[in-house]
Amino acid sequence: MERKHLLWLAAGMTSLSLAARAQQSQRPNVIIIYADDLGYGDLSCYGATRVSTPHIDQLAAEGCRFTNAHAVAATSTPSRYSLLTGEYSWRREGTDIARGDAGMIIRPEQYTMADLFRNAGYATGAFGKWHLGLGDKTGKQDWNAPLPTGLADIGFDYSYIMAATADRVPCVFIENGQVANYDPTAPITVSYEHPIEGEPTGKEHPELCYNQQSAFGHNQAIVNGIGRIGYMKGGGRALWKDEHLADSIVDHALRFIRQHRSEPFFMYLATNDIHVPRFPSDRFRGKSPMGVRGDVILQLDWTVGEVMRELKRLKLDNNTLIVFSSDNGPVVNDGYADRAEELLGDHSPAGPLRGNKYSAFEGGTRVPVIVRWPGKVTAGQESGALLSQIDLFATFAHLLGARMPHGAAPDSQNSADAWTGKDSQGRAWVVEQALNHTLSLRTPQWKYIEPCANPYPFMQLEKVETGYGDRPQLYKVDDDIRESTDVAEQHPSVVFDLQKLMREIQGKRPKK
Repeated sequence: MERKHLLWLAAGMTSLSLAARAQQSQRPNVIIIYADDLGYGDLSCYGATRVSTPHIDQLAAEGCRFTNAHAVAATSTPSRYSLLTGEYSWRREGTDIARGDAGMIIRPEQYTMADLFRNAGYATGAFGKWHLGLGDKTGKQDWNAPLPTGLADIGFDYSYIMAATADRVPCVFIENGQVANYDPTAPITVSYEHPIEGEPTGKEHPELCYNQQSAFGHNQAIVNGIGRIGYMKGGGRALWKDEHLADSIVDHALRFIRQHRSEPFFMYLATNDIHVPRFPSDRFRGKSPMGVRGDVILQLDWTVGEVMRELKRLKLDNNTLIVFSSDNGPVVNDGYADRAEELLGDHSPAGPLRGNKYSAFEGGTRVPVIVRWPGKVTAGQESGALLSQIDLFATFAHLLGARMPHGAAPDSQNSADAWTGKDSQGRAWVVEQALNHTLSLRTPQWKYIEPCANPYPFMQLEKVETGYGDRPQLYKVDDDIRESTDVAEQHPSVVFDLQKLMREIQGKRPKK
């Protein structure tokens, strides 16, 4: 009798285990592909004609292409912070463009998107550009040993990342909190304060920058024949080769997919390609009439193609939700003499929009967004719903049916209905942040740009129209997408109402 009871118990436990595995397998894998400095007009599915992006176009053909979606900020670090935390970066000090040796900007005590997925039973991985700091304090990292705090402390089971961007030292990949392929014969020293004795700089020895010359800045440490921001010594075989960056990121990302094919996984795949220095693989060099900036867009498209190819090979593509976007708008000349401006031709990286990266105008934050989710998102859709990347957090929480700690993702809203086509309007408003902290309030009809204390209208070196001014600006964006005519004086009541709403948003503290 006792043996029969044990057999019944074992059979029941097996059934429960099988049921749990079946339930788990129904949950979609989730991949965020987050491009860097990719503009609204840089993809052929968004109207580009001088560059072709067939794999990204296919992603759009199999999902929904959004035409009124926004990054939170016109620069990298604040956009990434807001996406992963669900909190506006302007609410928190220290979220501006980070140094390569910045301490962790997302702190271990914060509840992140990766925490959300890990607590829901997902394997979690981060790949590529990070630019949100590592270690506890800025400038205090020991790059020759495991870092005491890293991505494992904010929800990621596995990470293979660049500490910041390709134009900033240290020029090594960090794998699970320590330098990948560490070379003990070439210990690493990093400084953002002063040159390192005995190490040549791009400023003093431009002839050593044989792979790419600086146009402005980017003339401190020299790695792989390219000047960087910040000073660095050592690295040896751990130093990356810029022409292999995309291959290395993709290789590790695909390995993660293969390792977790039998369980739900969440992947944050942040590509580097479009960001300077633009130094593509030989497979793509010279393939675009727009020079290296066009070549790296082709390289980005290849990355998307490789991810999709692996998902289809493993028969995971129909159960994987993919969100593709960019961290901010485009910039053409951002510090290297790569002829990107000269070879641009009639290509408009921001499409019909005014402004670029760094700007308060739409070109700074309005970015491509594609959502592909077979069976949930109708293939071939186009939506003008107003979206913000800050809402990915709450949307994923809704789709997972997840419980979150009180105060987590305080500024994030569920936009699942917009993703699936049930809501064609989207948000009532989004907030956009420019480089100098100027905030804009965008509704489906209006764009309000607040006045600022440093209203220089043009970034001379980058040739970017900033949108900064010492008076309130108002644009009727539903029929003036270019923001060509300031109508603040004609609509004082609209300005008043949007100023009031902006104050309410700014005064709303995150829920505790």
